[in-house]
Amino acid sequence: MPRLAANLTMMFNEVPFLERFAAAAAAGFDAVEFLFPYDFPTDEVSRARADAGVEVVLFNMPPGDWSKGERGIAVFPDRVGEWRGYLDKALDYAQVLAVPRLHMMAGIAPSTDASARAAYRDRLAEAADRLGEAGLDLLIEPLNRRDMPGYLLDDFGMAADLIADLARPNLKLQFDIYHRQILHGDVTRALEATLPITGHVQLASVPLRNEPGTGELDDFAILRTLDRLGYTGHVGLEYRPAGDTVAGLSWRERL
Repeated sequence: MPRLAANLTMMFNEVPFLERFAAAAAAGFDAVEFLFPYDFPTDEVSRARADAGVEVVLFNMPPGDWSKGERGIAVFPDRVGEWRGYLDKALDYAQVLAVPRLHMMAGIAPSTDASARAAYRDRLAEAADRLGEAGLDLLIEPLNRRDMPGYLLDDFGMAADLIADLARPNLKLQFDIYHRQILHGDVTRALEATLPITGHVQLASVPLRNEPGTGELDDFAILRTLDRLGYTGHVGLEYRPAGDTVAGLSWRERL
């Protein structure tokens, strides 16, 4: 069975963020992920992680101003200096928290915008090189436009092409099963085809993004497929509990 990592942005919202590390550990998780830690000083996040005894396996680089709808700024050629500051900040947190990988969001821009695509490609190359020097992987994740309208990277083929084109060994795919199903379907075949470039997997039911096993896919068959393919990484549980987080974890009994 793949190792499971609780997503602390979506799960355990019954308690404040820094208390979710301990809540996840009490629920049986030894690994966690989240979107952004930047509202809290590095020492506070590190202490919460250490006290809970959990590993942080993933978080995102700063996305710009989330409250104003920004979902990454790598697509904007005129914001390179700001983006580099975000990269420095993410690396600081990653080193303190000993996280092995970061996800870099692209941003909101038409996929046909040549300047936006070129800027995104350049920032990926730069980030991959910087993270490689620190021993970290850089992940890119195609997102569906139903949840993320206007997002540049909305195609798994585009992501695979970027990874092949840039040829950085630490640039990898973040394969989110929820987004894959909405974008393209064909989840199992896609896992088979892209596993060599996949650095992290995430899971939620489709279409409501609730607990695994509550949607249109056989999430347990997908987890068995990951076993069959030899995937040894974590599966991030990036889902919104339909009710109480701990009560909703009964789905794990089926594993």
